[in-house]
Amino acid sequence: MFRRTLAPAAGLAVALGLASITPLRAQGWIEIERPPDRGRTPVTRVASHVSVTIDGRIARVEVEEQFRNDGGGLAEGSYLYPLPGEAAFQNFSLWMGEREVRGEVMPADEARGIYEAIVRRRRDPALLTLAGHGLVRAQVFPIAPGETRKVVLRYTQLLDRTGDALRFRYAMGERGPGDPETLRVRVTHAAAIGTPYSPTHAITTTRADGGLAIAAQAAGGGDLELLLPLREHLVGTTVLTHAPGGEDGYFMLLLSPPPATAAAAVPRDLTLVVDVSGSMSGDKLEQARAALLQALGTLGTADRFRLIAFSSAVRRLEPGFVAATPEHLRDARAFVNGLSADGGTNIEGALDAAFTEDPGEGRLGLVVFMTDGLPSIGERSPERLADRAAARRGGSRIFTVGIGHDVNTWLLDRLSSAGRGSATYVAPEANVETAVGGLLSKLRYPALVNLRLASAPVRFSAPTPAALPDLFYGEELVLFGRYQGSGAGPVTLEGERNGRHERFTTEARFPASDAGNEFIPRLWASRRVGDLTREIRLEGASPDLVSQVRDLGLRYGILTEYTSYLVQEPADVAVGALRRDRLLTPAPEAQSGAAAFDAASRSAALSGATNLAVAKASELSAPAGNRGRDQRRVGGRLFILQRGVWTDAGQVDSLQTTTVAPFSPVYFALVRALPELVPCLRVGDSVLVAGRRASIRVASGGVERLDAGRLAALISGFRGT
Repeated sequence: MFRRTLAPAAGLAVALGLASITPLRAQGWIEIERPPDRGRTPVTRVASHVSVTIDGRIARVEVEEQFRNDGGGLAEGSYLYPLPGEAAFQNFSLWMGEREVRGEVMPADEARGIYEAIVRRRRDPALLTLAGHGLVRAQVFPIAPGETRKVVLRYTQLLDRTGDALRFRYAMGERGPGDPETLRVRVTHAAAIGTPYSPTHAITTTRADGGLAIAAQAAGGGDLELLLPLREHLVGTTVLTHAPGGEDGYFMLLLSPPPATAAAAVPRDLTLVVDVSGSMSGDKLEQARAALLQALGTLGTADRFRLIAFSSAVRRLEPGFVAATPEHLRDARAFVNGLSADGGTNIEGALDAAFTEDPGEGRLGLVVFMTDGLPSIGERSPERLADRAAARRGGSRIFTVGIGHDVNTWLLDRLSSAGRGSATYVAPEANVETAVGGLLSKLRYPALVNLRLASAPVRFSAPTPAALPDLFYGEELVLFGRYQGSGAGPVTLEGERNGRHERFTTEARFPASDAGNEFIPRLWASRRVGDLTREIRLEGASPDLVSQVRDLGLRYGILTEYTSYLVQEPADVAVGALRRDRLLTPAPEAQSGAAAFDAASRSAALSGATNLAVAKASELSAPAGNRGRDQRRVGGRLFILQRGVWTDAGQVDSLQTTTVAPFSPVYFALVRALPELVPCLRVGDSVLVAGRRASIRVASGGVERLDAGRLAALISGFRGT
């Protein structure tokens, strides 16, 4: 059975087939009315091309699809295409060779009846989210065996403005035969547009001739969300929310500075510290040398820098900071090219050298610390090394780079956490130059420092990151969190630039219930797990921290140390059921080796997740001993197949469960009242979804009707209102 979710504003779907829906994904579908003489018509989509042109607030979308009849008989029916709710139909063309056939547009109310009739007949909940959309319909002339039909549809839509950004949405669908690898968007007159950001897909951008080309990778499918920041202020601010009802809402705060310009950047005092012990010999040293040379190339005329190399002893280019003049840069390149690997690892001496001089007034101090080993000279205790560095770092931000498995992850995480920076881990087979180059490219042009959230109309909780990092030109900063209550009003942030206080505000709405932006909970949970697992490694595993990680992992389907070995029933997964040694955190001096490296890398990746493409890499899968057990994650929930029922991992015995018959009147009533149910219904024919105070099970033999009072009570219990 074909299963598919559509966001209400995206409104694009596909289903092809006869007695059942063919498992393909596309933008429209053919509803067969005249079946062939025998068998099921294998009408397949063999090509799909989508082009989007954005001019101001208008998006012009053109969808071209080709369908082929691979069966042995004629196929005849209607081509149906649900338009986004905010779209204006332009024209539709079905090509019969050289002949063009136009389609008609149906209103949303009439479309709802068609959708629900198809759902009942096909028994496919994928189409439920289409209800309420307009519908394009065109008669499909008989498609002969082996023949291909081309469909071209064009529509325009007015882009929403959310805060300081324009918002474009498109349902790319799950990957299937004929799907384009990339969706391409062209923005004309893009001078007023900042750096685009997508919370759902990995994107690349190119500017040329005053325009902007955006390529969104289709891998993973799902609805594409694209935000186009407007260059109206120093920092564009956009707030998106998701409110499931009956619990705290979720928010995403996007800060988008203009593209990088050296003239506007905060001047930097950059300290580069590199390990040249014997273990760095060979490719690692060559890559580290290339990374250092690349870093020197990022220095502007207002920047200062220091170079420190350490092994058994510590070497400095100069005793203190020097200006990034051509002469000093020439000397620095000679210093880097002359580095050789030999001796032990004197981390104590390197850290002392890094913090002998504080950054200058009005300058941003950045320390990039690269090492591939454990301390073997001087102080070797990670706790004492971290405490010593924290006491001396002053206002410098610390960014650590661990190369290979033989690093102490506790020490590097502690240094970066205390220094308001980040930890990057480079696997033995990975390229050091690429990893360090990416970090230094981000740190090239500081825009605002010492950021903080000053005020909001609701109370925020569990933000991630907990402390806002510095903002750099050309790099968006994304904050996720929960909010309590509801309301609308200004969200105000404050920061500093070149010694001056900056304050910027955006209007935002925080609803009590809103099923939109369902990508936000998944991203918040991924980042939260990354933060908590790092805290466990740094501070030790308490039952409360372990419980938080476990619950987040189960609810949102995230791979963690505490959810990677699910037992037979969801209810069995409890803190008391965990083996005692799983609750223990290795001592700081023991946190090295491949396992510690992998755990630290995973936490770092989750903490920095900015889109679903990154977060999906951490999705929970069945452990080796449980490969036969089916598990699926949809709608921010994890479902496990138990005795023929796809059961929400959040289900507990204390929740009263109401069973409803699939595709019955009460089924559709619940779908309309609880749109958050829709993605869960795609899991299977029999599914149990846990609510706040009541659960809903969809299965044969359930009730088909409920009176108004019982229906309202069930909805209220599910949402916990």
